[in-house]
Amino acid sequence: MKIATFNINGIKARAQALLDWLDEAEADVVLLQEIKSVDENFPREMIEDKGYNVETHGQKGFNGVAILSKLPLEDVSRGLPGDDDDEQARWIEATVVGDRAVRVCGLYLPNGNPAPGPKYDYKLAWMERLKARAADLLAAEEPALMAGDYNVIPQPEDAKHPDRWTEDALFLPETRAAFRRILNLGYTEAFRARVQSPGHYSFWDYQAGAWQNDDGIRIDHLLLTPQAADLMTGCGIDKHVRDREKPSDHVPVWITLEA
Repeated sequence: MKIATFNINGIKARAQALLDWLDEAEADVVLLQEIKSVDENFPREMIEDKGYNVETHGQKGFNGVAILSKLPLEDVSRGLPGDDDDEQARWIEATVVGDRAVRVCGLYLPNGNPAPGPKYDYKLAWMERLKARAADLLAAEEPALMAGDYNVIPQPEDAKHPDRWTEDALFLPETRAAFRRILNLGYTEAFRARVQSPGHYSFWDYQAGAWQNDDGIRIDHLLLTPQAADLMTGCGIDKHVRDREKPSDHVPVWITLEA
């Protein structure tokens, strides 16, 4: 089972880019972020024509997450538990029924800038809720993963110029500590479990020649329960997608599981 996360940065603007990548990548499950579309306007037919089941949790103009799956989806849930007043569409989860059942959770973690401030407070509170959901997933003792745009640069090696991010919400000590608390529950960060070297990124800003200078950061992550980590056979970043016409500022990150 090949599972990918991809912040598409607007499904309407990147529909063709997504379709081209789907044909190439042959992913079984894709977790999308920043679809920037309400559910009824999501172009599901063109994706269903590729053989995918489509589940969305949309929001007009910004945010929005989706699951695309060539395998059956069961028990779909929308919204991160822990705050009934949170109206931002940032979380969707479902069970993918392959040779083994895998619980997949797609997330778009708040950016948090400017920090300090209410947006950063919301980010940290959201991460506490994420930690609680992560603990519940572990307690089930089943293959599960949480994947998406975490808006977290975990360590200096995950930025071309870490010194430029020291005041940013993505790299503040409180942000990285909150991320580590989730990992330390017992999760495996898929990419770093397989690749320890610096120089691997999943996001390049549109401004200031970031892509041309490979001035990137790694903020798209897949966190696996022990049961899922035991099934992992591969992991990669499709960096080349960033060089295409009308690209997202993110690229897909994927894993393969024996499931």
